[in-house]
Amino acid sequence: MAEASNVLGGKLQSCCTSPMTGYYRDGMCHTGAGDVGVHVVCAQMTAEFLRFTKAQGNDLSTPMPMYQFPGLKPGDRWCLCAARWKEAYDDGVAPPVVLEATHAAALEYASMDELKQHAVPS
Repeated sequence: MAEASNVLGGKLQSCCTSPMTGYYRDGMCHTGAGDVGVHVVCAQMTAEFLRFTKAQGNDLSTPMPMYQFPGLKPGDRWCLCAARWKEAYDDGVAPPVVLEATHAAALEYASMDELKQHAVPS
């Protein structure tokens, strides 16, 4: 896999390995041809966002062992679909973002200013 860039123009950093995140389950918010959801935003979960995404039909808080998915809780970091993060932003419930671990492809969905408004240290 080619070295990916983050939204700051640097090398993409790891988002989280516990729980293991990323479309490729490598801890990185990489994307590729099979990643229809474009899972490129490294976000830190909040209770408010987890309620929001569940209401939208994507329950990230319930464990699903058959997919080796532990269920997320506030404070966990996860590679979110860029469109879902933007939807949450537009509704005022966007979770914090780790810019160093957010793939440059996120800029096709959200502006740098929008992402920076929710930035947290890596």
